[in-house]
Amino acid sequence: MRRTTGTRLGRGLGALIATATAAVGLAATPAAATPATPAAPAASGQTVQPGQTCTAADLGTRHPIIKSAEVAPTITHFKGWYVTEGSTGNQSVSTNTTETISVSVGLNGTVQGSFAVEALGSVGASLGLNVQVNYTHTSSTNKSISWNFFQPGYYGLYEGTKKVTGTYGSLNCNRSDAGGLKWTEGPDTGSYTTFTTLEEGAVRCEDKVPANSIMAKAQGLLDCGSPAATAKHPAGPVPSAKADQAKHDADNAATAAKAVQSMKATQSAKPAPRVALNCQPGAYKIDVPGKPLNWSAPLLANDGIRLRESNFTSAHLDNWRLCNVTEHNGVLEASLWNWGNGGCATIPADIANQEQAYLTTATCGEDDLQRFYIYRDVPGSTKIGLQNKYTGSMMGHDRYADGELIRQYSSGRQDGTGTYTLTGV
Repeated sequence: MRRTTGTRLGRGLGALIATATAAVGLAATPAAATPATPAAPAASGQTVQPGQTCTAADLGTRHPIIKSAEVAPTITHFKGWYVTEGSTGNQSVSTNTTETISVSVGLNGTVQGSFAVEALGSVGASLGLNVQVNYTHTSSTNKSISWNFFQPGYYGLYEGTKKVTGTYGSLNCNRSDAGGLKWTEGPDTGSYTTFTTLEEGAVRCEDKVPANSIMAKAQGLLDCGSPAATAKHPAGPVPSAKADQAKHDADNAATAAKAVQSMKATQSAKPAPRVALNCQPGAYKIDVPGKPLNWSAPLLANDGIRLRESNFTSAHLDNWRLCNVTEHNGVLEASLWNWGNGGCATIPADIANQEQAYLTTATCGEDDLQRFYIYRDVPGSTKIGLQNKYTGSMMGHDRYADGELIRQYSSGRQDGTGTYTLTGV
């Protein structure tokens, strides 16, 4: 059997087997995903490595570190098809969607910002796979596959890919117990999903195909040995109970994932219950190092925290206290309470999934959007970097200018504009 067009993958059984064979070491068995151990750090594709030195300018930045990866051959479209002696030759078959895969990183359900792209790039480099690094998804509609059938028999026509899932953490610059600044693993983690190049083809029950391949996964969806496969059958579609069950399972998993995502969105959008804060006695300005502008809270509810110069009209809007402070592995976690308006710094819930969402203040509550990790320079220095606990993004500003909004950046500001100074007042 041979494809009639040569511009797509899988021009024939030999080409498909060659493609599948090349991927055997990285793919999973049809029944279950196989954990894939990321490559050694030097070959992992990550731009920085744990333990490497960093500078104070890096306090407001972060980089991904891949903690786990699983690669599983996945069939996205499938149709059982019976070919008789009189129906060989080229045919165009409409296959049914069995699973839709969307590329996502973290809580966004999409791919936003340089951190997500860097994370997926690290996944591909560590596994030696060409994975999608921008938001996309496999087709959710039926797909027509043209195939040249040379022999009669029971076929499974398919489109498939390797689905890659796993978890990531972040490397942040922070003071080291051994002295100096080092890239260390920060507290925030998340999960990702991506996939490799799509492959389409046809496979029969009697074909010998490599285990752990996309083709083997498709062959597993054929009801080989069933009456539909073994008895004489008119040319055309053949029901496959295994394929129907696979689609049912995939639909249930997708529904459950959407329900979880919807629940998280609803919870984050609800007003957080007011809490009594245990604040440290000192008050601070969050300055741009060596310059007059610092964080100033808004007077209006629909405004954000901006860079302002302190003067007699500041009314303590530029004074902040650290509240409900905890420390883990040298990283502080705190709420930032503003002396001037009595609110806590937060990312607005309705735009929290957006790159460059602005920082504002709201009624203090039990809310991870109001919690920040604080990365510190070496003892004696007051330079810091700030990271939102819920979104994982670093705080920074686009340009140094009076009135400029403080925003979140998934990887931070690589030019050092995410490094601030915590100056006691």
